[in-house]
Amino acid sequence: MESAKIVRTEHSHHELASERGTPVTKLSDPSWAWAPYEPDDERPWNLTRTGHLYRRAGFGANWSQLQQALSDGPRQTLNKLLTPREDAETFNRVHDEYEASTSSVGGLRAWWLRRMIETPYPLLEKMTLFWHSHLAANGARVKDARLMREYVRLLRNRALGSFERLLQEIWRNPAVLICLGAEANRKAQPNENLARALMANFTVGPGGFTEEDVREAARAFSGWFVLRGRLRYIEREHDGGVKRILGHEGRFTGEDVVRILLEQRLTASVVVRKLYGWLICESKEPNASLIGPLIESFAKDYDIKTLAETMLRSNLFFSKVAYRARIKCPVEYALGMVRGFEATVSTTQLAEDLADLGQDLYHPPTVSGWIGGRHWVNSATVIARHNLAAALLGGAGSYGKRIDPWTVATKHGCSTPKAAKRFLVNLLLEGNLDADVSESVPARALAERNTAGPDGQLRGLAQVIVTLPEFQLA
Repeated sequence: MESAKIVRTEHSHHELASERGTPVTKLSDPSWAWAPYEPDDERPWNLTRTGHLYRRAGFGANWSQLQQALSDGPRQTLNKLLTPREDAETFNRVHDEYEASTSSVGGLRAWWLRRMIETPYPLLEKMTLFWHSHLAANGARVKDARLMREYVRLLRNRALGSFERLLQEIWRNPAVLICLGAEANRKAQPNENLARALMANFTVGPGGFTEEDVREAARAFSGWFVLRGRLRYIEREHDGGVKRILGHEGRFTGEDVVRILLEQRLTASVVVRKLYGWLICESKEPNASLIGPLIESFAKDYDIKTLAETMLRSNLFFSKVAYRARIKCPVEYALGMVRGFEATVSTTQLAEDLADLGQDLYHPPTVSGWIGGRHWVNSATVIARHNLAAALLGGAGSYGKRIDPWTVATKHGCSTPKAAKRFLVNLLLEGNLDADVSESVPARALAERNTAGPDGQLRGLAQVIVTLPEFQLA
């Protein structure tokens, strides 16, 4: 399959099931777009929308979760996704202890995937992954599992909190400083690496600052060091003189630099637009009038959860603009299978396989994180995705029979091959499969899997479905 075919539905914006279409004028009207979605005859709460919500606010859902969501309705379902369950704190504490006993970054990757699979609060892990790309640090440069563990824990603790607090803590994080080559900030030799990353990658973005702003901000960060893996402030190394940064003048410190950056409307714009791509649509930039109200609101308090909630509850989120409008990153692709089939697999092996697909957790490729979008799919990664699907669903090899489509189908009352096939299409694609593709799937499944019996045939069918372009899209 050519990489272009992976995204064949990206441009058509596949119509939501049972939706007759929403006028373009409404889709571009912010007062309608950001108002909470309320089901009606033309936009019903159905399997299509529940599956869409669980893919974006998490890593997909199993059949029981989808059915519960259909029963609960959108408001209550979103309440559950946005609010941690009572056992979430205990779950995270236990997993923190597992990670604390891990001495390698490879082990941390495996535990993070385990946490993503089993978490009672999937939105938290989804947002932690988002920040891992936006505020990137690479374990290969840091070379210290403890520091990388503390870095990801910081992202998780602040993932749905205050962006201001997250930013004030991230620039003091030893892993981030080491990764940026900013572990030594001397008065006599100001290190510009941290200031440049903060401006170019974390806040205002290219064009929002000058080289003079970088040099002056570097002076403000002087005095901070990472020594033997610990953050230290050495007062005599701090330049206490007057600095001029983005039009402000004063005896600024690092905290002041962050405060000034947060006062820039560009900072709110960069974060809101990036989260829009993560939660709503990455294939088309929103126009200024549509995204403007979210930027203005976010700039007032930098509350991440409120921003995410506004997006996830919105009419726009549940419209054809957002449906299948993102290419799944490798983590989303793999966990969509694992969580959907209620399975537990070797996450040590899975971490390696995801690295081969281009998403090596704890190792974003640059300070800009993963580019994402169409960069996830090319001739090599498409083949690798097919191979991963075959490994996970094939019933042999490194994952064994941990994923069992037939057992899951029969568990949910689909005990005939015909019913099981229909179940898989509903579970994995919300039943939305073009007629011409649907007709060809059984024949391709039989070619993929010659094993006699419903188990082998259903494994073959599952493999075909998860390699379809429709499943590659979130």
